[in-house]
Amino acid sequence: MSPTNSEFLLTDFLPTTKKELDLRGWDYVDVILFSADAYVDHPSFGAAVIGRTLEAAGFRVAIVPQPDWHGDFRDFKKLGRPRLFFGIAPGCMDSMVNKYTAARRLRSEDAYSPDGRHDLRPEYPTIVYTQILKQLFPDVPVVLGGIEASLRRVTHYDYWQDRLRPCILCDSGADLIVYGMGEKAITELARRLSDGFAIGTIRDIPQTVYLADDIAPQPDDIVLHSHEECLADKRAQAENFRYVEEQSNMMHASRILQQVSAKIVSTTTNNRQSLNRKHYVVVNPPYPPMTTAELDASFDLPYTRQPHPKYRGKRIPAFEMIKFSVNIHRGCFGGCAFCTISAHQGKFITCRSKESILREVRQVIKMPDFKGYLSDLGGPSANMYGMHGRNLAACERCRRPSCIHPQICPNLDTDHSRLIDIYRAVDSLPGIKKSFIGSGVRYDLLLYRSKDEAANRAAQEYTRELITRHVSGRLKVAPEHTSDRVLRLMRKPSFQQFYDFKRQFDNICREEHLNQQIIPYFISSHPGCHEEDMAQLAAITRRLGFHLEQVQDFTPTPMTVATEMWYTGYDPYTLEPVFSAKTPREKEAQRQYFFWYKDQQHDHHRTNTHTEKPDHEKRGRHRRR
Repeated sequence: MSPTNSEFLLTDFLPTTKKELDLRGWDYVDVILFSADAYVDHPSFGAAVIGRTLEAAGFRVAIVPQPDWHGDFRDFKKLGRPRLFFGIAPGCMDSMVNKYTAARRLRSEDAYSPDGRHDLRPEYPTIVYTQILKQLFPDVPVVLGGIEASLRRVTHYDYWQDRLRPCILCDSGADLIVYGMGEKAITELARRLSDGFAIGTIRDIPQTVYLADDIAPQPDDIVLHSHEECLADKRAQAENFRYVEEQSNMMHASRILQQVSAKIVSTTTNNRQSLNRKHYVVVNPPYPPMTTAELDASFDLPYTRQPHPKYRGKRIPAFEMIKFSVNIHRGCFGGCAFCTISAHQGKFITCRSKESILREVRQVIKMPDFKGYLSDLGGPSANMYGMHGRNLAACERCRRPSCIHPQICPNLDTDHSRLIDIYRAVDSLPGIKKSFIGSGVRYDLLLYRSKDEAANRAAQEYTRELITRHVSGRLKVAPEHTSDRVLRLMRKPSFQQFYDFKRQFDNICREEHLNQQIIPYFISSHPGCHEEDMAQLAAITRRLGFHLEQVQDFTPTPMTVATEMWYTGYDPYTLEPVFSAKTPREKEAQRQYFFWYKDQQHDHHRTNTHTEKPDHEKRGRHRRR
């Protein structure tokens, strides 16, 4: 049997305290990571991935999870000064999305903290942690990573402050950002620093961002509107975003430069440069997508797959959600307007090998509390495994942020046969009773008919395999809206495709004698959505018999095209005006259309007070609270 949390030794985890350093016999540490999440030693948690990656490269790494940022800062001092740098890992989710709803209300729990506690993470931990470390150790480099810094690498709109903010290097005072999935960049950086290079001289590592003064733009550089121009003109901010998104999703991207005022740089960082110089944010192009062998190596690192023993007896909600799941690929070519996955992971799919996937599944099977059911065998999108362009030379020239919007690219190989093979190989393992697909399924890929008849047959086979073997009674899909005009702005397919997929789903369930439901996700207040669009959504979903459960109000987050439309009022690609519901009253008016059936319940209760409500209606009221 695989050991439980209590059976692992402290030395099986990356050290978190001075005592744990002593147990390893270490008298120094190369890198100290400060994480705003609880330390879960699992490949779905970014701090663990970076820590294990650096460890595999030969460096001594420690993690300080959720340090106390009040008082005397003892958690920031307890491990001393690292030989190379401090790394900031602000969390698997953006700290503000993790903490607040779209209505700016406190969420019920922090999913990445023990027992869901709210008081273990500051707002903007990237900024808070960096400023404390620079105060205590001004000469030690601080390197930013994770979703919070990655999506704030240039001028961005902050919904919670309701203003534009510059690159987070300016606000924090850190030395460098490693953006995206950072295994390659952070390892190269550690090697350079270990070889004696000063961090201020390291300017050529891909997938990094730094501040520079008086830089000379090169012919291939893209020079954005300055931060100050964006403050003065929302159209300039919209124009910037198109370049940022395109370069984030290109195989061979350009370097991006953005000027920031000398006042911002000199007063928010430790550099006291002359105020008459020009200062730039420099975004180096990303590394090429990882190879299968490189991705396998990352997932095959010696994770315990458990929370650190310090959390014994405590519940970490995010870990409970994923502990029996396996991620099989990276990247997403959907390009949804409200999603940050491609900005962080890129649109090109990198797949793990079947052997690597099966190794991890066998680890899960050996977990003592595993009952035979994998909660998810998926990725950013469930059914993109193995998909890529047939003509890779065309992909290398492509600027499209999505391979499937406004139409599926004819160069895209949509063959699902490799994914079917993965499912069947996993299901054949002793100890697996059923593997569920909890990640979102792109039904437009299942409905697409290409010139490749073998791929078309595989899509039909996958659809039946999914519905009959990998659904736990409820298949969740994300049409997001019913209005085709809104869906175009969302970069989602026409709602007609949802009708087509639902018809297939119902037919297969009827043929196989299955009592299963399809559960759709919808969004209100997305840019371009008017109240009459929500009224149409309510009418259509009512006719379909849905009592909507999986719904959300649009939340503007950095580095999405939807956020730029919401803030600037322009579509960054056409520069045409776009309406957005912004006031609390407008947003709540749209959101209420999701719950038409609750008014119906209320009317029914007044006229039939002695009739017990069906269970699904009672559950609906509970979710509303």
